[in-house]
Amino acid sequence: MDYTKIIEWLKNNLNDERYLHTLGTADCAKELAVKYGLNQEKAYLAGLLHDCAKCFSNEKLLNIIHENLHVEECEMLNYKTLHAPVSAYIAEKTFNVTDNEILSAIRWHTLGKLDMTEFEKIVFLADKIEPNTRDKEYSAQIHKLLNEENGLNKALLRCYKETIKSLVKRDLKICITTIEIYNKLQDILQN
Repeated sequence: MDYTKIIEWLKNNLNDERYLHTLGTADCAKELAVKYGLNQEKAYLAGLLHDCAKCFSNEKLLNIIHENLHVEECEMLNYKTLHAPVSAYIAEKTFNVTDNEILSAIRWHTLGKLDMTEFEKIVFLADKIEPNTRDKEYSAQIHKLLNEENGLNKALLRCYKETIKSLVKRDLKICITTIEIYNKLQDILQN
């Protein structure tokens, strides 16, 4: 994969902070792939492309969704998550990514889904803890959890707790899938 064209495209289509975040997510996803014995190159690519549609206007995101994608109504509750399915679409259509593992990790990096694979989990987490733009203290706490037994699920649960708190605090709607994932992680970790 020639990353030069992708990086140039990202520079032209993301703002400076989002570009920095993207590079951090790609590096962090690669590091997590090493830690969990997953494909580093695929993780890096998923990290690079996970937010490629993030700076599109809401109107453009909605047009792409309505014309090309199947997105559940629940996913449409918060405009901040619309970029995830569109980013997977752009990865496929603009950059010819055909690997379903990569596309799925990009597609679900915001809301997540029930029964995520380890690969999807590491891209999800890399987005939350990359070192360039994310809170260092929070990232350190997640890294600590990752070093514990069943660390991926513990780290995910922590992220979902923070997400739910943040949504409630900002008076935003919560997708039922978020609650279902939270409950399932609770069940997994209590058994």
